[in-house]
Amino acid sequence: MLSIVSDHDYGGFCDGVPRRAFLQIGGLAMGGLSLPQILKAEEETRKAQGQPGPGSKKNHKATIMIFLPGGPPHQDMFDLKVDAPSEIRGEFRPIETNVSGIQICELFPRMAKMMDKFAIIRSIVGADGAHYSFQCMTGRKSRNQPQGGWPAMGSVVSKLEGPTQPSIPAYMGLAPKMGHVPWSDNGQPGFLGVAHAPFKTEGPGKQDMVLNGISLERLRDRRSLLQSFDKFRRDCDNSGAIEGLDAFTQQAFGILTSSELAEAMDLNKEDQKLRDRYGRGSPKNQADGGPKNLDHFLLARRLVEAGVRVVTLAFSRWDWHGGNFKRGRQDMPMLDQGLTALMEDLQNRGLDKDVSVVVWGEFGRTPKINKNAGRDHWPRVSCAVLAGGGMKTGQVIGATNKFGEYAKERPVHFQEVLATLYHNMGIDVNTATVEDLYRRPHYLVDDNRQPLKELV
Repeated sequence: MLSIVSDHDYGGFCDGVPRRAFLQIGGLAMGGLSLPQILKAEEETRKAQGQPGPGSKKNHKATIMIFLPGGPPHQDMFDLKVDAPSEIRGEFRPIETNVSGIQICELFPRMAKMMDKFAIIRSIVGADGAHYSFQCMTGRKSRNQPQGGWPAMGSVVSKLEGPTQPSIPAYMGLAPKMGHVPWSDNGQPGFLGVAHAPFKTEGPGKQDMVLNGISLERLRDRRSLLQSFDKFRRDCDNSGAIEGLDAFTQQAFGILTSSELAEAMDLNKEDQKLRDRYGRGSPKNQADGGPKNLDHFLLARRLVEAGVRVVTLAFSRWDWHGGNFKRGRQDMPMLDQGLTALMEDLQNRGLDKDVSVVVWGEFGRTPKINKNAGRDHWPRVSCAVLAGGGMKTGQVIGATNKFGEYAKERPVHFQEVLATLYHNMGIDVNTATVEDLYRRPHYLVDDNRQPLKELV
């Protein structure tokens, strides 16, 4: 049975049904075969005919968003304050990079050697201080949303651009369920509807990607029957729900009748030396946060190479109210390894001009270190790292004051970062719109937000 799951983490529908929409296809209890097993013969035929597989198709524009749940400490990573008092400066020291004049934390030595491939923003502003991924995914605050809610960037791209092919979702999320649920959010479709929700690779959807004793011919017959019923229901429905479920049905059949997605998700097909370059990390969640899963960095590359347009993932847990420097020594080198391996891999495969990467969290940390050797929440300013996408890298944008308290030069809003990512994907934020539930058009960002001129 195949279950395509769309998790809506906040509340339920007005009729009392939990906000967890799912579609199941299958049914004959004759023992399940995995998707790769069922489609092995088809895959062999495809290869014999010389048809392209994952990684060999024409390049497309894509974005990988790496969310750091909890709020990473900007002044301990990419905006060190060496002249500040010790209670602000902290324990880490800066190191030189291969770009003259740019220094970063000593725990990012790999990144320092290839800083020309990265752009650092030291002046992200506009955070509302909530512990969630919502603002990184949408660029907007969660208050005063239109009915249905603001859609995430991935959902907008899915709506405007659609999938590159029927068997590959346009938008995929790798973040697993976490103890603090808002960090698990891979992005919501909002008023665009379930048809544009991210396809999740973790949880029940992955285990149920099985076709139970049904031939492809019988599956096609079922599809025809479903379509005949759905046409009648869709004609009678004005809410868009049936249209959304029908889109999920089409995606489900596309996945079941092609091995493209299953192949892209099979990391065993990669050379072990490359896997070692990325590192493995751990799939175990950190407390109520995310996993330190470096496999997700490699999986994100495989997915965009296979045709996914937007991939989101969450790495570790950065809400360090205590033990800030101990945890930094554990997590920062792992982020350094995974991120630099990803960029090297994209470049080696000729994808670095087409795939944009952004790394950020929901806010920054307090300048002053608390009594538990931690830093507390600080929404006034935070940092981000961008790479790829044809951007002008090897630079720092913005600056904070001497204590890292606020942006004193070139404040950059979340929406400006997303506008840049849209631009890299060929979407003009000055003309593109999406319609809400009342058919009212909305621009993708506020009218005063533009792509960062320093990068594009």
